[in-house]
Amino acid sequence: MPTGRVKFFDADKGFGFIASDDGGEVFLHASALPAGVTAPRQGTRVDFSVADGRRGPSALSVTLIDPAPSVSQGLRKKPDEMTVIVEDLIKMLDGVSNSLRKGHYPDQARGKKVASVLRAVADQLEA
Repeated sequence: MPTGRVKFFDADKGFGFIASDDGGEVFLHASALPAGVTAPRQGTRVDFSVADGRRGPSALSVTLIDPAPSVSQGLRKKPDEMTVIVEDLIKMLDGVSNSLRKGHYPDQARGKKVASVLRAVADQLEA
């Protein structure tokens, strides 16, 4: 069974191309994708069978070997760096909690700072 990488795939149009490991290019229609896969990312490794179509080789029975690496995961901080950030966030939230117990919201500047840190940590954890 030939292997290759998804060269590109347009989910709106329902087709794309696979760059075969043997150097050829194979048409990829959405109907050849496995169940639950609607738009494979560029660079995803695939196994596929080939049939001659009207316009050249077409992929059939595509199987994903391994997904393309996520750019956001490559930008993630190391776990030991995140540990320090999360611990500082806990201290910051503890201060906000004490202020709220006394019946006061943090001032606007501090509130914005806490919110931006929360968003940044959430982005790192979500990546």
